Amino acid sequence: MTEKKRLILAVDDNPRNLQFLGKLLSDNGFEVAMAQSGQQALNFIRKNDPDLILLDIMMPEMDGFAVCEKIKADFAACHIPIIFLTAKTDTRDVVKGFEAGGVDYVTKPFNSAELLARVKTHVEVKILRGLLPICSRCKKIRDDKGFWKQVEVYIEAHSQVSFTHGICPDCLDRLYGDSDWYRKNKK
Repeated sequence: MTEKKRLILAVDDNPRNLQFLGKLLSDNGFEVAMAQSGQQALNFIRKNDPDLILLDIMMPEMDGFAVCEKIKADFAACHIPIIFLTAKTDTRDVVKGFEAGGVDYVTKPFNSAELLARVKTHVEVKILRGLLPICSRCKKIRDDKGFWKQVEVYIEAHSQVSFTHGICPDCLDRLYGDSDWYRKNKK
């Protein structure tokens, strides 16, 4: 079985940078999408779910910090890891990138092997975060501290989901199938 190609969105206003990144990433087994502005990137992620975003900071109209903040404020996209890829080397910019929600910060000119290692690492971390250890018998989920929780407790704590409860027909049969009142009402 072939492994799914991971989708990387490269965002840079310089077409030459995009061309270089596209070749580097596709030559190393990634599917690549490109955007030349922050708005193009936001439009792309409304319709697609990239595994990672490489984001330039210095772009006209909307800089990379603002793009990152918008992505992290969007519940449907906030899980996407963002690596800033920029010529800005000042420590304040690096810190601002992490505060905006970036998972990494790489300065230009960059070492291709180092960038690929960082991309692979953050894609793998994203995949691993998507795995939930679940008991095959009782269906409880192990949380980050090693405690076993009911599925609904775990999901409510890690998302914006709330549950309402009911009983499905199969469980009604298992619970009350031997009761006369249930068999009479079921007909």
